[in-house]
Amino acid sequence: MSASTDSQGLRHANSGNQAQPNILFIMADQLAAPTLSFLGGNTAKTPNLDRLAAEGVVFESAYCNSPLCTPSRYVLMTGQLPTRIGAWDNAADFPADYPTYAHYLRLRGYKTALSGKMHFCGPDQLHGFEQRLTTDIYPADYGWFVDWENFDTRPSYYHNMSSVTQAGPVLRSNQLDFDDEVIFQAQRYLYDRARSNDDQPFCLTVSMTHPHDPYATPPEYWDRYTDKEIDLPSVNIADADQDPHSARLLHVYQKDEKQISEQQIRNARRAYYGNTSYVDDQIGKLMKILQQTGLADNTIVVFSGDHGDMLGERGLWYKMSYFEWSARVPMLVWSPKRFTPKRVSQSVSTIDLLPTFVDLAGLSGQSFTPIEYAMPIDGRSLMPHLRGENGHDEVIGEYTGEGVVAPLFMIRRGDFKYVCCKGDPDQLFNLAEDPKELNNLADNPAFADTLEAFRRESAQRWDSDAITERVLVSQRRRKLIARAHKQGVEPAWDHQPFTDASRSYMRNNIDLDDLEYNARFPRPNANEQKDAT
Repeated sequence: MSASTDSQGLRHANSGNQAQPNILFIMADQLAAPTLSFLGGNTAKTPNLDRLAAEGVVFESAYCNSPLCTPSRYVLMTGQLPTRIGAWDNAADFPADYPTYAHYLRLRGYKTALSGKMHFCGPDQLHGFEQRLTTDIYPADYGWFVDWENFDTRPSYYHNMSSVTQAGPVLRSNQLDFDDEVIFQAQRYLYDRARSNDDQPFCLTVSMTHPHDPYATPPEYWDRYTDKEIDLPSVNIADADQDPHSARLLHVYQKDEKQISEQQIRNARRAYYGNTSYVDDQIGKLMKILQQTGLADNTIVVFSGDHGDMLGERGLWYKMSYFEWSARVPMLVWSPKRFTPKRVSQSVSTIDLLPTFVDLAGLSGQSFTPIEYAMPIDGRSLMPHLRGENGHDEVIGEYTGEGVVAPLFMIRRGDFKYVCCKGDPDQLFNLAEDPKELNNLADNPAFADTLEAFRRESAQRWDSDAITERVLVSQRRRKLIARAHKQGVEPAWDHQPFTDASRSYMRNNIDLDDLEYNARFPRPNANEQKDAT
């Protein structure tokens, strides 16, 4: 990249001959949209996200398509619904021959890199990324398989209520160790791009694991809040009054065995808000680098979550349902010179990000051969929304993980959300009039026609019995393989980042003056005549 000089004499990277915009895609894990102030929340302190929201395009009704980490991320990466690609649960294999947004962007000339979590299961741990700067926080094998045929046998890796009962301040945690590395590597990547002479655009995905439970946060973030500031759940439903799916979730994370106190709920929420502020601070670090290095003008920043967290709402925790706190995610696009700040009320989802990234890569005005998708894309580009034109207003959801023994489906369109699962009563909510989902309209005669239309559409869209059989076959296969791999030499699929120490820092493969010059940013004005290599 070439460089320019500002009024203080600091030299900044600029796009030079690079016409295509860079893409910085930032993800937070298990970040519930209703907690954020730019989406109506009253407690979380997120000044950096608030600033991006004020200057960007905010999607007020964005959802994940499957409210669980791995399926949600496979959907986001491929633009495909879970049943199309077998994204069943947190140990689902991600076949290497499914194209991802990283593959498509590479075809558009992009460098692609991932720093952080994506929870790929299986031997392929890149899925189109040229560089993966960290390992993953979660295992890459099939050990976290779900077993519908033995539902009452609860695996040890399932969530339990210890995240809530042990919530509070900590000096260190597994999550902090991981995310500190994620952000360090992402910062280094951005600096490397700023001081590079390479005009090739980049797409850097930065995926943190906060504010995902356990609800433990450093004292610095715990102390940003007081107990008096922490809002308690706005909806409380007794365990005995839960709908069948919610009752199964209580079994999954053992809330049906141990009740929790109001103070424990408050502690969990306080730590969660602290971790949300931690995420916001990391976003601030990345944005500061973009601004200081001059990369900001030609970088489109996209922020999203993978799913939400119930945080005690309705007596539920974590995710795994289609209630708003679990399924809604924050989503925004920041590029003030390209898109006028606005708020989008139509319902969209993370499945729409792949075609959106492909469209963003074509914003340079250059003539590109249209991308031919290798398989039908279920997502739809958000570009019409970004440009203030008429865009789609629909989300399709499919969930086959913990807490069900048959697929759970969701359709969100207009004011309505319809949720169905074989063996469970249907749920129909008018979210415009009932945002807390307290009034199930499925038994209301006044909405009989609406319910019937959704039922017909669901029956045409999904064969629940056939999908169930596919899930069971996959579970049996992965269960057998996971157990077999424990016998003898266990294969290691987890990504191992590689650093070439022979070319790190000061080595004799380059002249010392050249090395120091190339590593400086901004580079010394006195050496303007030197050609960086």
